[in-house]
Amino acid sequence: MENLEADVICLSKEYKEKHSPGGRKMRCPYCGSENSRVIDSRHSEDNNSIRRRRQCDDCSKRFTTYEKIETEPLSVIKKDKTRQMYDRSKIKAGIVQSCHKLPISMGQIDQIVDEIETKIYNLGQREVESSLIGEIVMDKLKELNEVAYVRFAAIYREFKDVNTFMSELKKLLK
Repeated sequence: MENLEADVICLSKEYKEKHSPGGRKMRCPYCGSENSRVIDSRHSEDNNSIRRRRQCDDCSKRFTTYEKIETEPLSVIKKDKTRQMYDRSKIKAGIVQSCHKLPISMGQIDQIVDEIETKIYNLGQREVESSLIGEIVMDKLKELNEVAYVRFAAIYREFKDVNTFMSELKKLLK
């Protein structure tokens, strides 16, 4: 049993060396040194990542890294039935656009994108329809800010006229 555990550790170490960029350690963003140590670790609020505070052994500056679980690739099925790889930045860009000039911080936007992404991956599917992702985004925006929700809905649901827009507003006001 002990040998099996040792083999697993060796394989894991070999895997990391083989698959990390050049088999290198974490580089300091200030001086480029590979010598740093973790001075604090905390789980994120959603427990999907670990925030690590590091200090460079060479220049003594501190920096933050985030460790996330590597997930299986996810495909998004578009309205026209074509497929493309899931891209977190598309969700974030849509939310940023919807929240423009509203009292919503980038931290809040990042948090909501994390929550949306968690919900998508928790579906346990390798392919997800874009319409489902859009509905998840709208649900989260409705909780965050009604104006952001209506802005997103206007684009996502392709409102063609004022009556459609008013209909959505009436639903929101109920």
